Amino acid sequence: MFTSKDLMCKELPNVRVGIGRGTDSGHVENSVLPFETDRVTIYSDPKKLVDDLFSGRIDAAVRGDMSSSELLRMLKEKAGVRQLERLVLLEPKGGKLFFMAPVGIDEGWTAEQKHGIAVKAVDLMKRMGAGTRIAVMSGGRNEDKGRNEVTDRSIEDAERLVSLLTEEGYDAYNAEILIESAVDNADLIIAPDGITGNLMFRTLHFVAGAIAMGAPVLNIDRVFVDTSRAKNDYVDSIILAMRLAEEKR
Repeated sequence: MFTSKDLMCKELPNVRVGIGRGTDSGHVENSVLPFETDRVTIYSDPKKLVDDLFSGRIDAAVRGDMSSSELLRMLKEKAGVRQLERLVLLEPKGGKLFFMAPVGIDEGWTAEQKHGIAVKAVDLMKRMGAGTRIAVMSGGRNEDKGRNEVTDRSIEDAERLVSLLTEEGYDAYNAEILIESAVDNADLIIAPDGITGNLMFRTLHFVAGAIAMGAPVLNIDRVFVDTSRAKNDYVDSIILAMRLAEEKR
């Protein structure tokens, strides 16, 4: 079973990580204490953080508790993408680590968009040593077709996505609306859309207490791990960024 310990307990690679600080909470400062001083740098300027990431001065970046509005806008502009595609790592209490996308409210609104996210996600997961079974979620059970148009479109979209993925050799199945079984049976959960994925993430992490290591951006050629400002410990996010930076080398 793949867990957060598989990422946390290995010897750390020799890479440089930058982390954003946007509040006076002290959470970012406390999170860098376990690391050597030349390995993790705190940034208060979002432009400097993005510039150093793309110039190679640092090998990876973590959002930390920096405000997303300016930082993510700069990241998109520098990377030349219209939107960011993120993959969150979640581990419920007593459960296994799983990956979930889309989790941004502007992400994954068509089967084709979710297909691209799933393919990129599986590639990253393979490099991390995780399993790659994909559960494609929808807004209802298949038997719920006909109850309303929105649910019908969601179910049809999931069926189309499963067909696209299985035709290409991916281990994907239609999980319908059964998130309670998908978290045990799959390694990657594809939410019906970005809003639903964001709500699932927030419920699992902030309400149910699941570990959220961070959300790597999939569609840029640099390692950037998005995080929530509500986290009070970013050690796991920094280590995740280090692991991903090591894989890039």
